[in-house]
Amino acid sequence: MSDKKSGNKTIVLNKKARHDYFIEQRYEAGLQLEGWEVKSLRAGKVQITESYILLKNNEAFLFGALITPLPTVSTHFTPDPRRNRKLLLHRCELNKLIGAVERKGFALVPTAMYWKNGKVKLEIGIAKGKKEHDKRQSIKQRDWDRQKSRIMKH
Repeated sequence: MSDKKSGNKTIVLNKKARHDYFIEQRYEAGLQLEGWEVKSLRAGKVQITESYILLKNNEAFLFGALITPLPTVSTHFTPDPRRNRKLLLHRCELNKLIGAVERKGFALVPTAMYWKNGKVKLEIGIAKGKKEHDKRQSIKQRDWDRQKSRIMKH
């Protein structure tokens, strides 16, 4: 377990979500995965930038996440890299997510995927979409913070 020794338990981050949305609240959810998917995650072959979360029949599902299968996957099994994966949440958390999406008009976006106690966890953000001027404002703020740190350093 090299990731436990180095302290790096993050598998992948969704930086595009922070750019496109105001993230109001975060939740942690488990993922229902198959064996080949876990092996691919250990190798870091995952992409969640174009993925999203939908609620169907009081259950949450991750759509559009790409987990590329390793070449060592069995020959009699054809893996689907973009299959829909069920998210494992408590009923009270699901009810809060459903309420936020239906009543308040928020969206659910995956922000990060990481290891926790040997299990894969997905961080879900309840997000409100940014307008174009909001994106420009956050870019200006980030640049100003960067300049401030350079000035303070010298």
